[in-house]
Amino acid sequence: VSLLDDDGAISESFENCLKHIFAKYCIPESMSPFSGELPLNAYLDSAGLDSWASDTNGEPFSEDTKEEILQFMDVTDEGNLTFKGFLQVYQLQTENDEEETWRDLSKHGYDRSLMFI
Repeated sequence: VSLLDDDGAISESFENCLKHIFAKYCIPESMSPFSGELPLNAYLDSAGLDSWASDTNGEPFSEDTKEEILQFMDVTDEGNLTFKGFLQVYQLQTENDEEETWRDLSKHGYDRSLMFI
């Protein structure tokens, strides 16, 4: 299973996994994280970013890392990370270190075939 397609974009199956992960932390809260549908205008606020980072990496992001994410990725007018920005984070990470992305997916319950286990 490929995380990125031939053009270097996030594959459809990988995007579906990321929707589920994003839905666990977003505002407004997703009523059905596995539906593949995100709430309209969903985003990660600072607390959501910290929760996602803690669940993924064992600790929240440093302030420098947060600032970098919010400066270079897609955010709301209020400075909260959008799903598009979340995809950008994972696209860059996967281009640079695919194994780190696989570790992240594993922490969120996905196997190497992108099945939730």
